[in-house]
Amino acid sequence: MPSTSAGPRLRSARPTAMGRVWCALALAAVLALSGCAGGNEIQNSGADDRFISGDGSSTVFEGADRVEAPEVSGTTLDGDEVALSDYLGEIVVLNVWASWCGPCRAEQPVLDEVHAEYADLGVDFLGVNIKDDETAAQAYAEHQEIPYPSLYDQPGEVPQAFRDTVPPRSIPSTLIIDPEGRIAARVIGPTTYGQLTELLNPVVVEFDLGDPEERPRVAEQEAAENEDGADSEASEGAGEPGASEEPAEGADGDGDGTDDGDGNGDSD
Repeated sequence: MPSTSAGPRLRSARPTAMGRVWCALALAAVLALSGCAGGNEIQNSGADDRFISGDGSSTVFEGADRVEAPEVSGTTLDGDEVALSDYLGEIVVLNVWASWCGPCRAEQPVLDEVHAEYADLGVDFLGVNIKDDETAAQAYAEHQEIPYPSLYDQPGEVPQAFRDTVPPRSIPSTLIIDPEGRIAARVIGPTTYGQLTELLNPVVVEFDLGDPEERPRVAEQEAAENEDGADSEASEGAGEPGASEEPAEGADGDGDGTDDGDGNGDSD
């Protein structure tokens, strides 16, 4: 019978205390890297609920495929009562966010810019703050100077109402609702300026609310203002320092520029 040899037997050594520490650190690093690479899972600090930051993919719903948006209402961070039905006749950009959500903070300048550019094109914005501390949410909204209201929805009831269109645990997420109250587009994850404007433009044109191509461009305005400010500073610094005023016509005060002989330059 052939025999097999397993080679020299090795003693299994138990990890030392330091070894266990390094193993724990290595495992934590692997978990962190795997979360960043594929899962995009974020956790609301102070709660056990976990949320998913999507990849920013968008979906457009053509007119025949649009469904009615659910009727949602609530109280804003400013204490006002607001219902989605209040916006009938306008395009609504409904954005779900939280103060503890990093991708939400990153996309806020985009939302502000688009809000400013489309204000005269029948587009309004409504935020939905979920799973958040109300004081923290109010402080964030004030610090960021968010120019539109946000419903305070701590339980996350609004995302649940839209669960057939957007995963309730996806944050941030954005919905575009047409003037007839139907869902026209969605973004799962943080949106960009180019993406959001491309989703809005066809709806603006569809309902004859104006020409999106003629909207003011915030970036261009800011660039022009910065250029004007730089030109103004340059012109102010162009003058020679200490330049004297223009001398009078006559040094002696009588206008003929001659001395009258009495040494005081006045006229007899």
